[in-house]
Amino acid sequence: MTKKTSENQVVDEKDGVVEETTAQATGAEAGANMADGTEASTDTVAEEPKVEEPKVEEIDWKDKYIRLQAEFDNFRKRTLREKMALIESGGSDVWKAVLPVLDDMERAITASEKSDDITALREGERLIYNKFVDIMRQKKVVEIEAMGVDFDPDLHEAVARFAAGEDKSGKVIDVVQRGYKQGEKVLRYAKVVVGE
Repeated sequence: MTKKTSENQVVDEKDGVVEETTAQATGAEAGANMADGTEASTDTVAEEPKVEEPKVEEIDWKDKYIRLQAEFDNFRKRTLREKMALIESGGSDVWKAVLPVLDDMERAITASEKSDDITALREGERLIYNKFVDIMRQKKVVEIEAMGVDFDPDLHEAVARFAAGEDKSGKVIDVVQRGYKQGEKVLRYAKVVVGE
């Protein structure tokens, strides 16, 4: 039977032989040797893992990565602010164009209270309506053609079906509410009655 002393010496009790070990055995070898009763002798020295210092190039890349990430975050926030400002200013642009129509409506109301001339009032209403339609054209808002055309679910919303004969089957026979689009974008679908 062997014993290990505190000074890394292995003592064989039968023969009284004392051996100096140069290094401790690994955990697996030591456990196996103790279970077998054999002595643990290894010629290799257990090396501690080396901690490598980060290289200058790695530090530069890490710094560049962090800076790029911060720049992208700033870009994202800036574009979000710009989009919000654009939406707000776009709405104000439309309202600036519509305000003169509101002024004309106020003048028409004041004039209708003082005058009994129906033809002049009707002419004033027609002028205000035409001014409003011109503003819509400037903003590229146009009416969706509906009366007498084939029903198109991308432009029309059917609110009723009505028997109108074979020649008007699938066509719009009445417009309940006009629809409008700006460019290719539908702002409001035309509410229509479709013939059967």
